Amino acid sequence: MAMEPTRMPLLGEKVPSVKVKTTHGVINFPDDFKGKWVVLFSHPADFTPVCTTEFVAFQRRYEEFQKLNVQLIGLSIDQVFSHIKWVEWIKEKLGVEIKFPIIADDTGEVARKFGMIHPGKGTNTVRAVFIIDPNGVLRAIFYYPQEVGRNIDEILRTVRALQVSDQHGVAIPANWPNNELIGSKVIIPPADSEKLARERLERAARKEIECYDWWFCYKSV
Repeated sequence: MAMEPTRMPLLGEKVPSVKVKTTHGVINFPDDFKGKWVVLFSHPADFTPVCTTEFVAFQRRYEEFQKLNVQLIGLSIDQVFSHIKWVEWIKEKLGVEIKFPIIADDTGEVARKFGMIHPGKGTNTVRAVFIIDPNGVLRAIFYYPQEVGRNIDEILRTVRALQVSDQHGVAIPANWPNNELIGSKVIIPPADSEKLARERLERAARKEIECYDWWFCYKSV
Protein backbone atom coordinates (compact mmCIF):
# COMPACT_ATOMS: atom_id res chain seq x y z
CA MET A 1 0.00 0.00 0.00
CA ALA A 2 1.41 3.39 -0.94
CA MET A 3 2.05 5.83 1.91
CA GLU A 4 -0.19 8.86 2.13
CA PRO A 5 1.64 11.99 1.07
CA THR A 6 2.43 14.23 4.02
CA ARG A 7 3.44 17.84 4.35
CA MET A 8 5.59 18.97 7.23
CA PRO A 9 4.02 21.68 9.42
CA LEU A 10 4.98 25.25 8.63
CA LEU A 11 5.81 28.03 11.06
CA GLY A 12 2.66 29.28 12.74
CA GLU A 13 0.75 26.04 12.19
CA LYS A 14 -0.41 23.54 14.79
CA VAL A 15 1.78 20.47 14.85
CA PRO A 16 0.12 17.13 14.11
CA SER A 17 -1.00 14.97 17.03
CA VAL A 18 0.36 11.46 17.28
CA LYS A 19 0.67 8.70 19.87
CA VAL A 20 4.30 7.62 20.26
CA LYS A 21 6.43 5.10 22.13
CA THR A 22 9.21 6.61 24.19
CA THR A 23 11.76 5.65 26.80
CA HIS A 24 9.30 7.12 29.35
CA GLY A 25 6.31 5.16 28.06
CA VAL A 26 3.54 6.03 25.61
CA ILE A 27 3.02 9.77 25.02
CA ASN A 28 0.31 11.66 23.17
CA PHE A 29 2.42 14.22 21.35
CA PRO A 30 2.16 17.18 21.71
CA ASP A 31 -1.14 17.04 23.66
CA ASP A 32 0.46 15.71 26.86
CA PHE A 33 2.63 18.85 27.01
CA LYS A 34 -0.06 21.49 26.57
CA GLY A 35 0.96 24.59 28.51
CA LYS A 36 4.67 23.86 28.06
CA TRP A 37 7.15 24.75 25.37
CA VAL A 38 8.53 21.70 23.58
CA VAL A 39 11.87 21.21 21.85
CA LEU A 40 11.54 18.13 19.63
CA PHE A 41 14.85 17.11 18.08
CA SER A 42 15.71 14.19 15.85
CA HIS A 43 19.04 12.43 15.47
CA PRO A 44 20.23 10.01 12.75
CA ALA A 45 20.85 6.98 14.97
CA ASP A 46 21.64 5.72 18.46
CA PHE A 47 25.21 4.70 19.32
CA THR A 48 26.78 7.27 17.00
CA PRO A 49 29.45 9.77 18.13
CA VAL A 50 27.98 13.12 17.07
CA CYS A 51 24.52 12.20 18.38
CA THR A 52 26.06 11.15 21.70
CA THR A 53 27.76 14.54 22.08
CA GLU A 54 24.46 16.25 21.33
CA PHE A 55 22.50 14.27 23.91
CA VAL A 56 25.11 15.01 26.56
CA ALA A 57 24.96 18.71 25.62
CA PHE A 58 21.16 18.77 25.85
CA GLN A 59 21.25 17.04 29.24
CA ARG A 60 23.93 19.40 30.56
CA ARG A 61 21.45 22.23 29.90
CA TYR A 62 18.40 20.31 31.10
CA GLU A 63 17.87 22.56 34.14
CA GLU A 64 18.10 25.69 31.96
CA PHE A 65 15.42 24.31 29.65
CA GLN A 66 13.24 23.44 32.64
CA LYS A 67 13.49 27.01 33.96
CA LEU A 68 12.05 28.14 30.61
CA ASN A 69 9.15 25.66 30.95
CA VAL A 70 10.58 23.56 28.10
CA GLN A 71 10.09 19.83 27.61
CA LEU A 72 12.94 18.21 25.67
CA ILE A 73 12.06 15.21 23.48
CA GLY A 74 14.52 13.29 21.33
CA LEU A 75 13.62 11.08 18.34
CA SER A 76 15.12 8.66 15.87
CA ILE A 77 13.96 5.72 13.79
CA ASP A 78 15.30 3.22 16.30
CA GLN A 79 13.36 0.81 18.47
CA VAL A 80 12.78 1.67 22.09
CA PHE A 81 15.14 -1.03 23.38
CA SER A 82 17.98 0.58 21.38
CA HIS A 83 17.22 3.96 22.98
CA ILE A 84 17.18 2.37 26.43
CA LYS A 85 20.53 0.62 25.91
CA TRP A 86 22.11 3.79 24.50
CA VAL A 87 20.88 5.86 27.45
CA GLU A 88 22.28 3.21 29.80
CA TRP A 89 25.62 3.35 27.95
CA ILE A 90 25.77 7.15 28.25
CA LYS A 91 25.13 6.94 32.00
CA GLU A 92 27.61 4.11 32.56
CA LYS A 93 30.44 5.33 30.33
CA LEU A 94 30.04 9.11 30.45
CA GLY A 95 28.38 9.64 33.81
CA VAL A 96 25.43 11.55 32.31
CA GLU A 97 21.83 10.52 33.03
CA ILE A 98 19.45 11.42 30.18
CA LYS A 99 16.28 12.67 31.90
CA PHE A 100 14.13 13.51 28.89
CA PRO A 101 12.14 11.00 26.80
CA ILE A 102 13.28 9.72 23.41
CA ILE A 103 10.66 8.77 20.83
CA ALA A 104 11.12 5.36 19.22
CA ASP A 105 9.80 6.21 15.76
CA ASP A 106 10.48 2.75 14.33
CA THR A 107 7.56 3.06 11.90
CA GLY A 108 8.77 6.46 10.69
CA GLU A 109 5.33 8.01 11.23
CA VAL A 110 6.52 11.07 13.14
CA ALA A 111 9.55 11.53 10.90
CA ARG A 112 7.33 11.63 7.82
CA LYS A 113 4.88 14.05 9.41
CA PHE A 114 7.71 16.44 10.32
CA GLY A 115 9.83 16.06 7.18
CA MET A 116 12.74 14.49 9.05
CA ILE A 117 13.73 11.82 6.55
CA HIS A 118 16.97 12.56 4.72
CA PRO A 119 16.33 11.51 1.09
CA GLY A 120 20.00 10.83 0.45
CA LYS A 121 20.67 8.88 3.66
CA GLY A 122 18.27 5.95 3.51
CA THR A 123 15.74 5.98 6.36
CA ASN A 124 17.88 8.00 8.76
CA THR A 125 16.38 11.11 10.27
CA VAL A 126 18.14 14.43 9.77
CA ARG A 127 19.29 16.57 12.69
CA ALA A 128 16.11 18.60 12.97
CA VAL A 129 14.86 20.81 15.80
CA PHE A 130 11.24 21.93 16.20
CA ILE A 131 10.36 24.53 18.83
CA ILE A 132 6.66 24.29 19.71
CA ASP A 133 4.85 26.78 21.94
CA PRO A 134 2.40 25.98 24.79
CA ASN A 135 -0.52 26.07 22.33
CA GLY A 136 1.02 23.40 20.11
CA VAL A 137 2.04 25.90 17.41
CA LEU A 138 5.33 25.46 15.57
CA ARG A 139 7.48 28.54 16.16
CA ALA A 140 10.97 27.67 14.88
CA ILE A 141 12.72 24.99 12.80
CA PHE A 142 16.42 24.17 12.51
CA TYR A 143 17.99 21.64 10.14
CA TYR A 144 21.58 20.39 10.30
CA PRO A 145 23.46 17.92 8.12
CA GLN A 146 24.39 14.59 9.64
CA GLU A 147 28.04 15.63 9.74
CA VAL A 148 27.53 18.73 11.92
CA GLY A 149 26.36 18.68 15.52
CA ARG A 150 23.95 21.28 16.83
CA ASN A 151 24.69 24.34 18.95
CA ILE A 152 22.43 23.74 21.94
CA ASP A 153 23.01 27.22 23.33
CA GLU A 154 21.46 28.69 20.17
CA ILE A 155 18.35 26.57 20.72
CA LEU A 156 18.12 27.86 24.29
CA ARG A 157 18.62 31.43 23.04
CA THR A 158 15.84 31.02 20.49
CA VAL A 159 13.38 29.79 23.10
CA ARG A 160 14.25 32.72 25.37
CA ALA A 161 13.90 35.14 22.45
CA LEU A 162 10.48 33.77 21.48
CA GLN A 163 9.27 34.04 25.05
CA VAL A 164 10.46 37.65 25.38
CA SER A 165 8.92 38.52 22.01
CA ASP A 166 5.58 36.99 23.01
CA GLN A 167 5.52 38.60 26.44
CA HIS A 168 6.47 42.13 25.36
CA GLY A 169 5.33 42.31 21.72
CA VAL A 170 8.84 43.11 20.48
CA ALA A 171 11.34 41.83 17.93
CA ILE A 172 14.72 40.38 18.85
CA PRO A 173 17.95 41.65 17.24
CA ALA A 174 20.81 39.55 15.87
CA ASN A 175 23.01 37.83 18.45
CA TRP A 176 20.67 38.92 21.26
CA PRO A 177 21.34 39.45 24.13
CA ASN A 178 24.75 40.54 22.88
CA ASN A 179 23.78 42.56 19.82
CA GLU A 180 26.50 44.75 18.33
CA LEU A 181 24.24 47.82 18.14
CA ILE A 182 21.80 47.68 21.04
CA GLY A 183 23.17 45.01 23.37
CA SER A 184 20.45 43.23 25.34
CA LYS A 185 17.70 45.68 24.37
CA VAL A 186 14.85 44.69 22.05
CA ILE A 187 13.31 46.27 18.96
CA ILE A 188 9.95 48.00 19.01
CA PRO A 189 7.92 47.01 15.92
CA PRO A 190 8.18 49.70 13.20
CA ALA A 191 5.55 52.44 13.05
CA ASP A 192 2.87 51.80 10.43
CA SER A 193 1.54 55.34 10.16
CA GLU A 194 2.90 58.89 10.02
CA LYS A 195 1.21 59.67 13.34
CA LEU A 196 2.86 56.73 15.09
CA ALA A 197 6.22 57.60 13.52
CA ARG A 198 6.00 61.11 15.00
CA GLU A 199 4.96 59.70 18.36
CA ARG A 200 7.97 57.38 18.38
CA LEU A 201 10.36 60.28 17.90
CA GLU A 202 8.54 62.28 20.58
CA ARG A 203 8.88 59.37 23.00
CA ALA A 204 12.56 59.14 22.15
CA ALA A 205 12.97 62.87 22.87
CA ARG A 206 11.40 62.28 26.30
CA LYS A 207 13.88 59.41 26.86
CA GLU A 208 11.05 56.86 27.11
CA ILE A 209 12.59 54.79 24.34
CA GLU A 210 15.66 55.03 22.13
CA CYS A 211 15.66 55.43 18.35
CA TYR A 212 18.14 55.61 15.50
CA ASP A 213 15.20 56.84 13.48
CA TRP A 214 11.40 56.43 13.58
CA TRP A 215 11.62 52.99 11.99
CA PHE A 216 14.39 51.69 14.29
CA CYS A 217 13.43 52.17 17.93
CA TYR A 218 14.40 49.96 20.85
CA LYS A 219 14.08 49.61 24.59
CA SER A 220 15.00 47.51 27.61
CA VAL A 221 12.65 44.83 28.90
